[in-house]
Amino acid sequence: MKFELYKTNYGKLLIGDSVEISKKYLNKHYKNKFNLIITSPPFPLNNKKRYGNLQGEEYYNWFRNLAPIFSNLLADNGSLVIEIGNSWEPNRPIQSLLHLECLLGLVKHPDAGLRLIQEFICYNPSRLPSPAQWVTVNRIRTVDSYTHVWWIAKSDYPKANNTKVLRPYSKSMQKLLKTKKFNAGKRPSEHVISPNAFTKDNGGSIAHNLFEIEPIDNKRDVRLPHNILSFSNTISNDFYLKTCKQRGIIPHPARMYGGLINFFLEFLTDEGDLILDPFAGSNTSGYCAERNKRNWISIEADEKYANESVYRFEDPELNTKVKINKEYEKDDD
Repeated sequence: MKFELYKTNYGKLLIGDSVEISKKYLNKHYKNKFNLIITSPPFPLNNKKRYGNLQGEEYYNWFRNLAPIFSNLLADNGSLVIEIGNSWEPNRPIQSLLHLECLLGLVKHPDAGLRLIQEFICYNPSRLPSPAQWVTVNRIRTVDSYTHVWWIAKSDYPKANNTKVLRPYSKSMQKLLKTKKFNAGKRPSEHVISPNAFTKDNGGSIAHNLFEIEPIDNKRDVRLPHNILSFSNTISNDFYLKTCKQRGIIPHPARMYGGLINFFLEFLTDEGDLILDPFAGSNTSGYCAERNKRNWISIEADEKYANESVYRFEDPELNTKVKINKEYEKDDD
């Protein structure tokens, strides 16, 4: 059973349990159709959150069993991108291995045929100090300031094109391209650099698998791909956050970073491709997909967050039409 809350020019948001909806509705109508599943599932936190989070073995079994569900929905050359934070042992100042066990359980599930393509790290120094007991109270641990981003697929060669997510060249590289002079020859590593190796302007340098939401070194320019940088430059004026503030609404506390979503949309998909976020929250994924002219389906279990997510599509820069189903029309097929 699905509950379709609203539609836009490119997508729709469904309210309900993502596992149930995936099995009963998506698997029937969209099997092997999604070019990208991108999501940030509930983290295995020790303190219960309103948006829901399991713990321990219960969380592991739930997470592992997502593998065949996602595999059935992915296109043969599609990708699964999951952002997840670190977890800690309850009442102990040591990191849990649960998130790593979940990754292994996912990619080793015998009925899914998944494999880890590459891991990315998303560094954000603005994250609140955590775990608070060991960082700000006892002061025996450092701030947990990054999340893992796992790129997973059914094939060793999922659709991808890193020329679509190039970083701006560094100042030194710009100078090199202009002068076409550099130290060619044999390096200590025994690699031989030809005189023409770095004289071609490819429009930018290849992206790294480390994303700096804020700079690690303030003396060095952050060279994020343009689709991430543009989102970073506008985040303080985010339409959704301003609208929530104007209407006295507390926004979803665990919003996925839009620049990260934009990166993978451009890196792994093309216009018109189909995107799924099974744990949508405030539906940043749907919003980014709409901006990038990708078709999308998002699922959110919490009706309050789902209803508030429609504010994203009121953004005048988006220029999209939203059709709200006020009765949450039920569809049993």
